[in-house]
Amino acid sequence: MTIHKEGYSTLFVVLIVLLAINTGIYFLGGIEITKYTTLASVIFYFLIVNFFRSPKRDAIIQDGAIIAPADGKVVTIEEVEEGEFLKTKCLQVSIFMSVFNVHINWFPIKGVVKYFRHHNGRFMAAYLPKSSTENERTTVVLENSKGTQILVRQVAGAMARRIVCYAEEEKKVAQAEQMGFIKFGSRVDLYLPLDSRIDVELEQKVTGRQTIIGWLK
Repeated sequence: MTIHKEGYSTLFVVLIVLLAINTGIYFLGGIEITKYTTLASVIFYFLIVNFFRSPKRDAIIQDGAIIAPADGKVVTIEEVEEGEFLKTKCLQVSIFMSVFNVHINWFPIKGVVKYFRHHNGRFMAAYLPKSSTENERTTVVLENSKGTQILVRQVAGAMARRIVCYAEEEKKVAQAEQMGFIKFGSRVDLYLPLDSRIDVELEQKVTGRQTIIGWLK
């Protein structure tokens, strides 16, 4: 396991802050108190390190398959109206990521990025349905070789304050290629054609790059 590049600056800043805090406590309270604060700081720091982990795992690469764009739990499977770009009814599949999940996001299919937008917004809990349209988020539309389009939305959560997305309009992307990273709690929504076959269930835990969400017709 390695550390994701998006974690380098955060881990450096957290380390400096913890060192400064414990140094101050040492001079003000002495070595006995510092023993406890140092232990707490080490535990906290390794929790942050764990959040930015980047595990090595094989990917499922298969035409027609929609692979999980994130680790987490399926919290939504329903028919909705997608009003930002597709302007049609879709099947929405949402994956909620807790702070204990890997927070890398991956492209669920191969194709061309036809649309990309970043939207500022609120920071409600990511498991709430309205977070998909009111929270800070990015929207990415992918089109495969058959002209089928799907929409992928990264949504910030109550703790997430930064969404990173590597998508660029008209850029070709590979299935399971890294799409971005969301820091500290979030969700990813998929908007799929109504005739897509869904192979996951509500509350099911999925693994990014490896779980097949469903199939495009």
